[in-house]
Amino acid sequence: MPTEARISTLETRHGALDRRITEEGQRPAPDPQALNRLKLEKLRLKEAMEKLRQTTH
Repeated sequence: MPTEARISTLETRHGALDRRITEEGQRPAPDPQALNRLKLEKLRLKEAMEKLRQTTH
């Protein structure tokens, strides 16, 4: 998969995780473990995107 396509895929997943984090946070009783897991995955995706961007420049 070309780098730009990979970055685009990661951006899509990152956005989906952001929406899931918002949804979980708005629940009457948010699950702190689920929030932490989602936030960690979002951070990993962000780091992966940054790494790919650095290798293309």
